[in-house]
Amino acid sequence: MANGYAGKILKVDLSSKSFEEIPTSKYEEWGGGHGMGSKIFWDLCKDKTITGDDPRNVVTFMASPLSGTLAPAVAGRTEVQGIGLQGWPIGWFTRSNFGGRFSTQLKFAGWDGIAITGASDSKVWLKIVNDQVTFEDATDLWGLDTFEVAKTIYGLQDVEGDWQAVGGSRDGGRSTQRPAVVASGPNAETFAPLAALVHDGGNGAGQGGFGGVLALKGLKAISVLGTGGVEIADPQALMEARLWSQQYAFAGHNDTGNTVPGNWSMSSNPGNAGGYEGAASRPAGCVGCIKNCRGRSTNNLMPESQCVDPWYTMGTGTQGQLHVTDLGQRAGLNAFVMLGMSQWLTKLYKEGVIGPGKEIDSSLPFESIGKTEEFGIALVNSILNQTDIGADLALGWWQAAEKWGRLEKDKKSGWMASDVWGYAHHYDGRTEAEWGYGSLMGDRDINEHDFNWITYWCSSIWAAYGLEPMVSAERMAEIVAKKCVPYDDEPMLIDYSDEGVYNDSMAKLVAWHRHYTRYYKQALGFCDWAWADFVNPYGPDFEGATGEGEPKFFNAVTGKNQSFAEGMEIGRRIWNLDRAVWVLQGRTREMEVFSDYMYDVGSTDMSGRGYAAINYEMPYTMPVYENGEWKYKNLAGRQLDRAKFEGWKDKFYALEGWGLSNGAPTRKTLEDLDLKDVADALDTAGKLGA
Repeated sequence: MANGYAGKILKVDLSSKSFEEIPTSKYEEWGGGHGMGSKIFWDLCKDKTITGDDPRNVVTFMASPLSGTLAPAVAGRTEVQGIGLQGWPIGWFTRSNFGGRFSTQLKFAGWDGIAITGASDSKVWLKIVNDQVTFEDATDLWGLDTFEVAKTIYGLQDVEGDWQAVGGSRDGGRSTQRPAVVASGPNAETFAPLAALVHDGGNGAGQGGFGGVLALKGLKAISVLGTGGVEIADPQALMEARLWSQQYAFAGHNDTGNTVPGNWSMSSNPGNAGGYEGAASRPAGCVGCIKNCRGRSTNNLMPESQCVDPWYTMGTGTQGQLHVTDLGQRAGLNAFVMLGMSQWLTKLYKEGVIGPGKEIDSSLPFESIGKTEEFGIALVNSILNQTDIGADLALGWWQAAEKWGRLEKDKKSGWMASDVWGYAHHYDGRTEAEWGYGSLMGDRDINEHDFNWITYWCSSIWAAYGLEPMVSAERMAEIVAKKCVPYDDEPMLIDYSDEGVYNDSMAKLVAWHRHYTRYYKQALGFCDWAWADFVNPYGPDFEGATGEGEPKFFNAVTGKNQSFAEGMEIGRRIWNLDRAVWVLQGRTREMEVFSDYMYDVGSTDMSGRGYAAINYEMPYTMPVYENGEWKYKNLAGRQLDRAKFEGWKDKFYALEGWGLSNGAPTRKTLEDLDLKDVADALDTAGKLGA
């Protein structure tokens, strides 16, 4: 059928080494990606209270109808879900996401996703070639790193880059592609909460510990190679939509000289990984992307790595730092938790708590931090080999802190820059409220930059460099309000003032963000580094593509006539299904509080920040509405008010249709979303919202 879907989902039972097909039509109403993954998890995981290492845990790898098409900054994403290992105090039902080629190859092989159940009694890897699925012996792969696993599997499939016959028959198809491989690092079950999944050079599903989840299931890697294609409803409309979107993209203005550098979502300039010390580099990207924010360099270091990947090394931008970055990717370590953990360890060292013969005895070369790559190498190896403090850190960041008796004190002081659920502090919820609040209401650090690009990065860069703002705070607020359907009648959505972060408008902003990202980003695969596109210097009167662009691409591929608002409602449905799983796992209102430093320590700028924030943050200059006018204001020094935040939770719970006492969806909310079976399950467990 020409609607973007392959038509079937692969259900794998590792326990019996068997598989079956699930018709995609059974789950098509959920869109794809996260929506399908959540519903499949709900259906297949009968006991939602199990832990991530339980063989009954269900892990999904889902594509979307847009995967493998020419939809820009959409087609390359893969959504991973299941009960994780990283979260605290519970490994929540959680998610991760990675780009590259995997979802495209999955679609070309004829599958919309994979659902993995059970656990193998032997070490295996999963080989998918079109509709042929086999369980291969992974004994010899188990100690290999992620790069070595991929290269070994390439060799086992005789892929050298030329046209290759696939399937062993004349009509089996041909491909020039290497199989798309996603794998965990060496013996990932030994550092499971920190273990990521890595595809190709640096496309990582980092958060959640899914590398450890699969390793504990006995699954080392998944390899997919397909020779088919994706049939879409209206190719002409898709090409027109792609050409239409070019006006909003930085890449669409390279030849005109009209390029505006900056962090503007779709309009920002591409990243460029690697290339230190004279090595040439070029942009690279996921399948179908116009942004190409990753990089390839002549020194062969950091292939496709970017953003925070090298920062945990605490190095100085040398070739050595790049080597350590590759070491972490090869190991399959979650780079972001490594960053937060490294900063914490550095603080403990500077305060005389950790070191040879200290309270926490360690022989790691802390004295090399910031000078050479020696500390980064030693830290990675200590975790992989379970030596020195690595044996404790392998249990997880917060788990190690609790074992050392430092968890509560270091969360209170801010020495541990970790605000929610055991995840490293990313952007500051004391000032950029939608980021912190959204993370706390969910299962993990959201890592979604929709408002972050414009309300923090742009306005902070303008202030830091003394630049004239391209748009006024009032105009930015107008644009955002116009695009945030169904809350487009709320002009105060991005009021980050001292009172604004506790108002009804902030509840609406957080709710909109949770619903938008659950559908458009995580279900359909729109890339976080391009969408949502609110304020755009190339758009008419600085208005970006969001609201018009998302349904334009979706409808061209699927043949549907879905409005932006209808997609938002599907996102609300997915969000409430996820919320129900967390409630069954044990989520309560009392648990939804930040680490103490968020209330007790003021946010800090670059000059006096301590360790209560990640080290790339600039002073938080953000839009506020004060004394009857919009303006940009530096919010450094703010801390949250506990009582006012509890009052904000009342507003948010009420807006979402959740019980005020326990934060659980009410029966009416769930039944209005056609989730009666979910309401019944919460009712049986005595956990419905009142």
